[in-house]
Amino acid sequence: MSEATLSEAAHVKQCCASVYGSDAAKFLLGESFHPGGAELTRELASHLHLTGGSIVLDVASGKGASSFLLAETFGCRVVGIDISEENVSQARDEASNSKVEPLVSFQLADAERLPFDDASFDAILCECAFCTFPDKRAAAQEFGRVLKPEGRVGISDLTRSSAPLPELNGLLAWIACIGDAQPLDSYSNWLTSAGFSVTLAEQRDACLQQMVQQIRGKLLLAEVLKGLKKLDLPGLDLQQAKDFARAAEAAVQAGQLGYGIIVGQKLRC
Repeated sequence: MSEATLSEAAHVKQCCASVYGSDAAKFLLGESFHPGGAELTRELASHLHLTGGSIVLDVASGKGASSFLLAETFGCRVVGIDISEENVSQARDEASNSKVEPLVSFQLADAERLPFDDASFDAILCECAFCTFPDKRAAAQEFGRVLKPEGRVGISDLTRSSAPLPELNGLLAWIACIGDAQPLDSYSNWLTSAGFSVTLAEQRDACLQQMVQQIRGKLLLAEVLKGLKKLDLPGLDLQQAKDFARAAEAAVQAGQLGYGIIVGQKLRC
């Protein structure tokens, strides 16, 4: 990637990280920042063969909801990484009050340059974030590097057809994880090129449809509350967000935009 492209990518990452921690994001998305919520996280985790002795890397862990869920459900140790300092701080605060505190930790890190030794983890979870990584090939290679032989990676992410979606471009698209969404096969290909055998690749479009409908409802509520001066969400352009959500729902219904899960197992050399 050129220096200009890298600079732009870094800017997008920081903008997204800032918005994810905003009051507007909390209002619209609640505790779950990805389609399918905890239910889809459990489904994806069930394919990772986790045990109480597993060490898991939660990439783009946000405020730690999935990290806590994995630790509570499987008794495994989880390391969450995120590029948002606020998310990491809030996740650490939440961990200090959690019954699974000894099992979870959080740190600031970039998925494309993971600060861990080779073969450090038994499994990796990455939800609704891989498509926002500017250098997806590098991220997939890093996943393979830090996983132990035969370790597993589980990804859930936005998928899209090859048709252009001009109504869903710009920074808001990146914040919504649509910015560089790819066909399901593309995610599988990045994992394969990084030394993985893809064991599962399936669409879960209904999860995205439900989330978009929930967000549209929240936007209507926000408009009413703002008119009554009972809600203030700085930085949120309600009309722009409503138009974007409407276009996203139309794209899902037309089969141009979807959501999928991909599981890969690292091959032994």
